[in-house]
Amino acid sequence: MVTKYETMLKIESNFRNICKNDKKVDNAFLLVHSDKLGVHLNIAEGETANPEQPNHLASVGKLFTATLIAILHEKKELDFDDKISKYLDYKLMRGLHIYKGKDYSNEITIRHLLMQTSGLNDVFYDLFKKMSKDETFKPTTRDAVFWGKENLKPVAIPGKKHFYTDTNYFILGFIIESITKKKFHEVLHELIFKPLKMKNAYVHGYTASKSKYSTAKLFINNTDVLSVEGFHKIDYAGGSVVAPLEEYFLFMKYLVNGKIIKKETLNRMIDDDVYMGFPTVGFRYGYSVWKPLTIPLLMPKKYKCWGCVGVTGAFMFYHLSTQSYIIGTFNDSSYRAKSLQFMISKVIKELIKTN
Repeated sequence: MVTKYETMLKIESNFRNICKNDKKVDNAFLLVHSDKLGVHLNIAEGETANPEQPNHLASVGKLFTATLIAILHEKKELDFDDKISKYLDYKLMRGLHIYKGKDYSNEITIRHLLMQTSGLNDVFYDLFKKMSKDETFKPTTRDAVFWGKENLKPVAIPGKKHFYTDTNYFILGFIIESITKKKFHEVLHELIFKPLKMKNAYVHGYTASKSKYSTAKLFINNTDVLSVEGFHKIDYAGGSVVAPLEEYFLFMKYLVNGKIIKKETLNRMIDDDVYMGFPTVGFRYGYSVWKPLTIPLLMPKKYKCWGCVGVTGAFMFYHLSTQSYIIGTFNDSSYRAKSLQFMISKVIKELIKTN
């Protein structure tokens, strides 16, 4: 049996070695916590990195959006199977999803958006490239969806295929605003940040940081994301959450223990899933919940975990057998896949030895 001290030492060593040997990593952060094992690590690597710095974990923010939808579901203000047309205006809905000449716009449900099976295309990367090159190009989130209608074709009939897109989560943000009659960022603060005492959490571009530490930089294809003016408009409900890792941990702990939504609702978010397919082979996807497939010998059941992923090498997972929370980021898109490999082979593998 490996001691908890040896486990923490090994995980920290694994993390720091990767960061120090890769010039692409400007700054990186890792939190690992398990009451069961008596393990707690909160570390940072980088010239100016501090474990208390707020971090934008990219699409990890989608789990916050999905949780807001679940809260509204429990309040009976929406149903997961509601058609999105119930909450959106005619101008937005008109021609939203025309696939091979047939209009499927009115067939899209909230569940389709949550599971990334609406068939809508993704606007984020095309718009991010345009914004990075042209400082005068600053679309609103609504503009982004309209741009998608005009310039991109849907990839499938609603409910038939998983296709990961920020567009789906932008629309979930619109639905949250339609129901609550409040701005998305206001609802996020009111229903999650404030009750969970996430005092240093904020929504990038919409609310201000209260931390005494600067927000860590993050990069997509060598571009400093947070320096792109107007980026928050194409981030919105598809990401946008910024907080120190300790506060992401608070969110996950409350979520896992049924303190934000009921456990039966969380179980639906986890278990009502679909195979993701190429290029994310080996994962299933629920309501913004990623689950690595367990495969005998290659990925035994003892590795079973669930959580959320960000393109900048960010991850926020719960490992079942060790009851561990694993949250971190390498803050660079070159770690989109490598971060998950690190989490499984360099963190979970060590935790299992301690169990």
